[in-house]
Amino acid sequence: MKPHVILNSAMTLDGKIATRTGSSEISGPEDLLRVHQLRRKLDAIMVGVNTVLEDDPRLTVHKFQPDESDSSLREFDNPLRVITDSKARTPLNSRVLNQEAGTLIAVSQKAPGERVKALRDKGGNVDVILAGEARVDLAILMDELAQRGVRSLLLEGGSTLNFSMLQAGLVDEVRVCIAPMIAGGVGAKTLAGGEGVDYMKDAFKLELKKSYKLGKDFILEYEVLK
Repeated sequence: MKPHVILNSAMTLDGKIATRTGSSEISGPEDLLRVHQLRRKLDAIMVGVNTVLEDDPRLTVHKFQPDESDSSLREFDNPLRVITDSKARTPLNSRVLNQEAGTLIAVSQKAPGERVKALRDKGGNVDVILAGEARVDLAILMDELAQRGVRSLLLEGGSTLNFSMLQAGLVDEVRVCIAPMIAGGVGAKTLAGGEGVDYMKDAFKLELKKSYKLGKDFILEYEVLK
């Protein structure tokens, strides 16, 4: 049992989601609004702890402005924020721990006890769960989320988490924003990092479902074939 998972990312024409220095301002304002509208429709957003450490994101729908003429859109909740954090490295002053939304941090048995306690002591809307031994077991985490009523999840992870989720067969859709720019760089991060596959026959297969231009960018929506 698991939520329906949509991997969403912005990348350059050469597949980079950030430069070698970590700069990741890629898509235009129209795409940022698209992402926030997508977040609003789903139950949860998930990133890895490296994204928290590098970007300190809020992971909310703060850029979404509801149509004042539509009363059904005037009030809405932020989705649950899910952080995969095997060693409990999430800083206590991170914006994902603020009161704007609930936050679930998944740690492993290797996480230092004092760090886990410090995160749990944040209380309020922050919950810490154990999911895995040396590292977070993503299948266990997905099952836990499903049991908590999470039916849909937006994966906005970095390249390592994206690959791990694909490798585990846990991604159902991939939506990418292609920006008209080329970053280059051997050390620049791509959409999916990790160890990668050895042969192209083992690559994750996708089927294009929709494509359209959005501002200066181009959006591609795929189904993951299993």
